[in-house]
Amino acid sequence: MYSLLEKFIRSKSDISTEKLEKIKSYFSLVTTNRNEILVQYDQVCKYYYFINKGCIRLFTTTKEGADSSRYFAFEGNFATALPSFIDQKPANEYLQTIEKSELLCIHRRDFYHLAETIPEFAKIYTEILELGFIIAQKRIYGFQGFDALEKVKWLIEYQPKLLLRVSNKMVASYLGVSPSTLSRIKSKL
Repeated sequence: MYSLLEKFIRSKSDISTEKLEKIKSYFSLVTTNRNEILVQYDQVCKYYYFINKGCIRLFTTTKEGADSSRYFAFEGNFATALPSFIDQKPANEYLQTIEKSELLCIHRRDFYHLAETIPEFAKIYTEILELGFIIAQKRIYGFQGFDALEKVKWLIEYQPKLLLRVSNKMVASYLGVSPSTLSRIKSKL
């Protein structure tokens, strides 16, 4: 149950078995169904999730009711509604599993306790934040001035799992193109 989390932590730091066991003891297993909402819009986020199996997405909904996907996380990664998790204010987005998922979750107070008491965990948290920032920046700057074909090529290079495991509708909302445009481009590649 914890092997993927343990592998992730060991890949990021030279940590003692004792500290690793302490970190693992704060996580609990949660199994979800497909399309299960973990954090509602306007709900305060209290958990950070590590994905053992499945996929989580962050998305918002437009006034017209259309989804706009912002982020996807797969096995071996962490995900949460970060602004709400940090400042404990209502989320401006939804956090959802898009596949039947197996998650390890940790409560916010425990997460920050580990970050304050185990330097290796604090370093991992910093790396998670930095990686999220880099991915967001690549997406923002990568998409500026890109047409639909260039966006799909960018996705193939930087986030190929999306095209393999996520619906065209969700990928299209992430890229800012219509599902029919995405299908047409994929058929040509």
